[in-house]
Amino acid sequence: MKKKLLIGAGVVLVAGASFYGYRTITDNKNRQKAVDNFVSDLKKQNFDAYSQLFSKKSLEDYTLTNKKVKERYETIFDSIGVTKVKVTNLKDEKYGKKNYRLTYNLELTTPEGVIKPEKYKAIYSKSSNGKYEFKWSSYLIFPGMEATDKVLLQNDVVERGAILDRNGKPLAENKEFKQIGMNPTQLGDDKQAALKEISEAIDMPVEKLEALLEPEWTKGDVFVPIKVLNDKEEEALKDKLPTGTSLITKKQRYYPLEQSAAHLIGYVGQPTAEDLDKNPDLDETTPVGRMGLEQTLDNELRGKNGLSLVITTAKGDVKKTVFKRKAVEGKTIKLTLDSDAQQKAFASLKNKPGAMVASEPKTGDLLVSTSSPSFDPNQFVSGIGDKAYKELSEDKNLPFLARYANRYAPGSTFKTITAAIGLDAGVIKPEEALPIDGLKWQKDNSWGGFWTTRVKEQPTVNLEQAVVYSDNIYFAQQALKMGEKTLMDGLAKFPFGKEMSLPIAMEPASIANEKKLKNDILLADTAYGQGQLMMTPLQQLEMYSVFMTDGNLISPKLVADAKNEKTDGVISAKSAHLVLNDLVGTVANEDGYAHNLYHDNFKLAAKTGTAEIKEKQDTVGTENSFLLFLDQEKSRFMGLVFSEDSRKNGAANEKAEELVNYLEQNYN
Repeated sequence: MKKKLLIGAGVVLVAGASFYGYRTITDNKNRQKAVDNFVSDLKKQNFDAYSQLFSKKSLEDYTLTNKKVKERYETIFDSIGVTKVKVTNLKDEKYGKKNYRLTYNLELTTPEGVIKPEKYKAIYSKSSNGKYEFKWSSYLIFPGMEATDKVLLQNDVVERGAILDRNGKPLAENKEFKQIGMNPTQLGDDKQAALKEISEAIDMPVEKLEALLEPEWTKGDVFVPIKVLNDKEEEALKDKLPTGTSLITKKQRYYPLEQSAAHLIGYVGQPTAEDLDKNPDLDETTPVGRMGLEQTLDNELRGKNGLSLVITTAKGDVKKTVFKRKAVEGKTIKLTLDSDAQQKAFASLKNKPGAMVASEPKTGDLLVSTSSPSFDPNQFVSGIGDKAYKELSEDKNLPFLARYANRYAPGSTFKTITAAIGLDAGVIKPEEALPIDGLKWQKDNSWGGFWTTRVKEQPTVNLEQAVVYSDNIYFAQQALKMGEKTLMDGLAKFPFGKEMSLPIAMEPASIANEKKLKNDILLADTAYGQGQLMMTPLQQLEMYSVFMTDGNLISPKLVADAKNEKTDGVISAKSAHLVLNDLVGTVANEDGYAHNLYHDNFKLAAKTGTAEIKEKQDTVGTENSFLLFLDQEKSRFMGLVFSEDSRKNGAANEKAEELVNYLEQNYN
């Protein structure tokens, strides 16, 4: 009987030991899991899960919640841009009868460098529900912190750098404006009536005003910003502000040239959520470039705000600087642009679709780059009204299109390049006069219904006459004599298919849709600037620089300290001089197409051009007009004028006089 009991007791004892061992193993696994989660969530910056590891009682001692712990960590780590969290020297040990202590070193990597590893400690124990929970303490944020200490982020805000023209005049600057805002307590009993009054006064929908009043902080006697006013808006509101509104002073980006440089300079706006996600250096108050040079050169102009992360006592005394990022001032960028020339050029376009560009060919300095019609970038900085934006976006003349960077068939201005290639190849002989009969011509019957046409009829035509009177038939015949290979070999020396070095977005210039000119008709068309040729006004300006620099190509530059780029020997100096001298007759001859630009005391060379866009021959299409003008004597300036749909909007040479006069007076 005893033996049976002993066996039974033995069985009981063994079973009890197994259960105890299982419980111990399980308990150790749970403890290890808690430690692993603590380390893993910290390394991954998963602060939502990390904050749940702390006991509620320990958080209540600090008047905190799991959510507030999460927000604290996210605010600190995001503000200093922590990219990597490294946990080293991890040690887990018994701490008293019921507690355990986790010690470790924490190393934070930021874009500014690594914050030195510091030693941390975390106490944890098993709760009544069997789970292991950590005890919250302020030194888990930073060692040495006491319960009453605070973590402060101190911003050293820098100003955006200015954009200046060649003479130091501002093209983009920071200027003080008036900002209108609402005081919710002063909107009166009829809030909707007050919002409607504000809406009508500043062209902003009531719905947007209501949205501004939704956040919790807007309840009470506070200033709720609406928009920064431009000079016209401020003037309109100076006698009577809408109910419940007031004005404060705020510094904001300003563009003195307004419409005349809008496409080129661009404008700034507040960063979007996507911007903030992509760039840890940004915050909600830092304007970013939205268009033009403001966007292209944003990093340089914006600089970088300084930031300090400090631990202070309850009184505000600094105990420790944890992190410091030095402020980088926004760079002031000087351009080669001449703001006076830019404004004169824009005014000359008279808000009709077109563009003007001009440069100093020997240096490549871009003096003018303007497009019409345009818009006022200041409206976008201060917050353009829905009605005003709708008018711009629905305008059939496309005011947002930068036409100086948009590609078009260059028309007859391109004959200058064909002439130079033909001269260098020995095919075109300046003194040789080709017999041409009538106003239209075709190679033979294989051309079917296609004819090359010209405007002025004369029985024989030499190179100078062909250039001055822009004879399409002459250049078509010379191109066929050259052949596809000779013309394409010559064009290959020019920057077709290559990106320009300017900080302006545009597609590369192209000769044809395929690598070769597929037939004689396309060869002839290309020779006088049509066919499938596509070039922006800026690309034309670059290529035509060979006539001003002894056959070398000088690429335009816009930023004053940018490197000068030169391609030697694109055409011969002899051919460059010969074509340039022939272009003088376009201005000097009384029947020259640009004679309206003639001055007795100045020798200007020019080439007019038209490119007609139509579905088939013998129909009237849209005609674009171009004017190339060049300082023949001193090579101090050159320019290109483009007029879109010139039958309706006027020829390019009719728009050039004011700019040419300014350049002759100031760059001679």
